[in-house]
Amino acid sequence: MDINTSSAFYAGFGAIQAGQNRVDQAAQQIASTTSQSTDFQSERLRAVDRSQQMDLATSTVQLALGKQDVELGVKVAKASDELLGRFIDTYA
Repeated sequence: MDINTSSAFYAGFGAIQAGQNRVDQAAQQIASTTSQSTDFQSERLRAVDRSQQMDLATSTVQLALGKQDVELGVKVAKASDELLGRFIDTYA
């Protein structure tokens, strides 16, 4: 059985990067929706149509998913790193 820890390590980093990109995009969407907070804008936000509310909800879900992607990517990269450390310690 061939175990390639570097590919798992890079897969973890890829997941971290993808999650970070998802978080960045969702945060931009949320910020652009709620960027102006004057009294006029507050009233306008209360009267936001349903599609804009759904966009905000979707962005919030994407933000949470991005966070989860990053956390899982860190776990994969960490597990790969620990596995490599065990191989070196065992056979060194």
